[in-house]
Amino acid sequence: MARKATRGQWVQVHRIVLAAGARAPQIPPETQTVPLEMWVKGFLTTDSATEGEEVTIETVTGRELTGRLVDAQPQYRHGFGEPVPELLTIGRECREIIARAREGRR
Repeated sequence: MARKATRGQWVQVHRIVLAAGARAPQIPPETQTVPLEMWVKGFLTTDSATEGEEVTIETVTGRELTGRLVDAQPQYRHGFGEPVPELLTIGRECREIIARAREGRR
């Protein structure tokens, strides 16, 4: 079932900026075969809309953009991957080095 969104709600839109084959000639051939897509989050400016409809949004920087509504109340789904063991202790190690250097100056 398609979700609905109302004016002022945080949403995500999608739009094809350039179709496959219409991209700049200097880009790699494998990139030429796919469209240039835009995925943007912002606040819905129309009274209401259902996912799949063409809508206008206002981004947090004040730009107005149009696209197909793909998500109402989109979540952030990114992460920073697995912890790097060498980086987990670097803060403590730096403080120890600085402390030793200060003791040597006294």
